[in-house]
Amino acid sequence: MNSLADLAAAELLESYRTGRLSPVEVVRAVIARIEAREPKLHALYLFRPEAALAAAAVSEARWARGEARALEGVPLTLKENVATVGDPMPLGTAAREPPLSLRDAPAAARLAEAGSVLLAKTVMPDFGMLSSGLSSFHPLARNPWDLSKTPGGSSSGAGAAAAAGYGPLHVGTDIGGSIRLPGTWCGIVALKPSFGRVPVDPPYWGRVAGPMTRTVRDAALMMREMAGPDARDGMSLPLAALDFAGPGIGLKGLRIGYLPQAGCGLPVDPEVAAAVEHAARLFEREGAVVETIAPFLTREMLDGLDRFWRARSCADLDALGPDAWRRVLPYIAEWVEPARRYDGATVYHGVSQIHAIRDATLRATGVFDFVLSPVAPCTAFPAGMASPLDDPQRPFEHICFTMPFNFSEQPAISVPAATSRAGLPIGLQVVGRRFDDPGVLALAAAFERLRDPLPPWPAL
Repeated sequence: MNSLADLAAAELLESYRTGRLSPVEVVRAVIARIEAREPKLHALYLFRPEAALAAAAVSEARWARGEARALEGVPLTLKENVATVGDPMPLGTAAREPPLSLRDAPAAARLAEAGSVLLAKTVMPDFGMLSSGLSSFHPLARNPWDLSKTPGGSSSGAGAAAAAGYGPLHVGTDIGGSIRLPGTWCGIVALKPSFGRVPVDPPYWGRVAGPMTRTVRDAALMMREMAGPDARDGMSLPLAALDFAGPGIGLKGLRIGYLPQAGCGLPVDPEVAAAVEHAARLFEREGAVVETIAPFLTREMLDGLDRFWRARSCADLDALGPDAWRRVLPYIAEWVEPARRYDGATVYHGVSQIHAIRDATLRATGVFDFVLSPVAPCTAFPAGMASPLDDPQRPFEHICFTMPFNFSEQPAISVPAATSRAGLPIGLQVVGRRFDDPGVLALAAAFERLRDPLPPWPAL
């Protein structure tokens, strides 16, 4: 029998409704799981078990009075850059004194209003600019499937927490793959919603907040609460009547694009390629029409975006003063340093590549109902490395499948697909048309039913 810490949110809500379980006993079980595993994983920041138990007691009373809300008593973690009022927000870096948040971010506020029980914040790397758990502020986060490997990033702690069974609900953020990369490398469901579907504060090009869970159904339950406009995010989408946990999707006749190669970046590992191709064939057997998409990302696009992000980070560090350069993770300082020599034309060209990426992605995928691709070209790499190449001059060779869909604004999800011979998870990326978040969830749920059996969750 699974531990209570391993139960999905949907199972917990049904058990609370029938009285078989209580929020207090579930939160106690999750706290026990955290206390046993956290010394090895280092996934959490601001772990507050006493406050969580007090909140669980309130939820228990609400269930008893018949006043339970949508996620009443379900354990939750939030990435540390998702603000919670009165709490410090270091952004994963020792380069600055962490300011105290003055209010809850939209996702934090909505999940609290839905009755979820916040256990902790989860760790991230410096400024969220790495796809690993390496940080100058937090201890090194590790992958529950293999402690020598990274959980990915920048939602590193959230990915590790979900895979380790620190409760069912976790929130990450994503500007180039930071939800989906931990998704594939930790073997969890990880949704990057359509840009603007879940408001963020402060808003920024391509940045989203989204659910990281063990099941598609739980991700849908979270989206029901997180979606909708917020005045703090001028790019948030209008209110829409969307059924994120709808009746399912018919596969027969769907036109699905299959993107085996991105166009640049790291070559795709054969095991990753085989897992994604097998997924495409499963949909084909169910009656979907699967067509291969030619690579569309170019070297100029990836390098231009890299230069723009370096320039932005250089400005941010300079604004913090010279001490910030000494305290930030050395990899980040080395990555940013060339931007000191950029002129305006170089930075402008970098910004222009965001629009080039958007246009190319929409042109290549627009005729399809959905797109299938790898999430990352490789499985999880060593924990102490900042990126798969560990080279600050080639930092983004692994985001060529994820990043385009941030700037095209399309919803994209990582759903567990297979396991490598070394026992490491491999995810399938499912991408939908702009704003079709329910469709992406529905196709991911269909894949959960079609895929081959996966191994049990890691016991550490």
